Amino acid sequence: MPSTVYFSDMRTSKEGNLFDKIAKLMEKSGLAGFVHSGDLVAVKIHFGEKGNHAYVRPVFIRRVVEEVKKCGGLPFLTDSSTLYPGERKNAVAALTCAVENGFAYAVVGAPLIMCDGLRGQSAVDVPIAGEIFKKVKIAAEIVESDALVAVSHFKCHELTGFGGALKNLGMGCSSRDGKLQQHSTLGPVINEKLCTACGACLKSCAHGAIIVTPEVACIDPDLCVGCGRCVSFCPHKAVSVQWNEAASVLMKKMAEYAHGAVLGKEKSALYLNFITQVSPACDCYGHADAPIVNDIGICASTDPVALDQACADLVNAAPGNRNTALRSGFEPGEDKFRGVYPDIDWSIQLEHAEKLGLGTRSYELVSF
Repeated sequence: MPSTVYFSDMRTSKEGNLFDKIAKLMEKSGLAGFVHSGDLVAVKIHFGEKGNHAYVRPVFIRRVVEEVKKCGGLPFLTDSSTLYPGERKNAVAALTCAVENGFAYAVVGAPLIMCDGLRGQSAVDVPIAGEIFKKVKIAAEIVESDALVAVSHFKCHELTGFGGALKNLGMGCSSRDGKLQQHSTLGPVINEKLCTACGACLKSCAHGAIIVTPEVACIDPDLCVGCGRCVSFCPHKAVSVQWNEAASVLMKKMAEYAHGAVLGKEKSALYLNFITQVSPACDCYGHADAPIVNDIGICASTDPVALDQACADLVNAAPGNRNTALRSGFEPGEDKFRGVYPDIDWSIQLEHAEKLGLGTRSYELVSF
């Protein structure tokens, strides 16, 4: 049976602005049916990296918070520490970055709490019946919360084709060890013919896995954690990942972690995807490149699989923007994600999540 995905485009009028549309999406999706008085509600967002501007705007998150409060819930905004170096590698750095990006209490109306503790190690082992994992390490505050509202920026992603609700759950709700488990198959390799020994990859590596000689850079496989950071930092495209195997395994692992993140909250979770500023890479970078399609709208559902499928279909149905990272798939109906990352089969994350029982790829789009 198809799941319902509610959709609202970006059009507004004096009868209703975009904030009102967010409230209506949450109402139609049944928020009041599972958020009760006194419930601790985790609003899982991405704080955005310093220098990035494509993450969901704090003023939109404020309206999400207000709707949770109307139901009697006690919302808190939460995110987890990153595996790679950057502005969010521990709780102090991440919360500082969040405030600098506009997620201060005065703006969003809710406290900020890291879901995985001070150093990203606060986690609960959640048993699952996965193909790869039998237990996953989920951030403790996600497990402890009474309800979950996951707000995701839907965009392209260099490892999974696109990033939406499933990535926000699987990668974003795991501890540092959980992230390491998911990335462990991504062993980057260096093409010596393209490498200039410039040292950019060395600066990007937080794990001491890269050595740069006068002629070429080398990766120590015993020290590499597979975070893939060096791939995007190399200005000469000399670092790459064996996508044909590694990316598919990562997506399956991510889906299993997403399953673990919502286990026990299947009837107390809501997902919103903002299909705006659809950037060609993750919000974890300190920049956001030009969007590959124009802003499309906002979707909401209690089914994260159907939600991500619907958002992918909406992006692919749109005309692609020229003079962006998009290299093919410009026509409506053509694959925009493969137009940026041709070697990644993004459908794997959806297929595996559906197989796990996390949701269905079949959906009914209800627009207003």
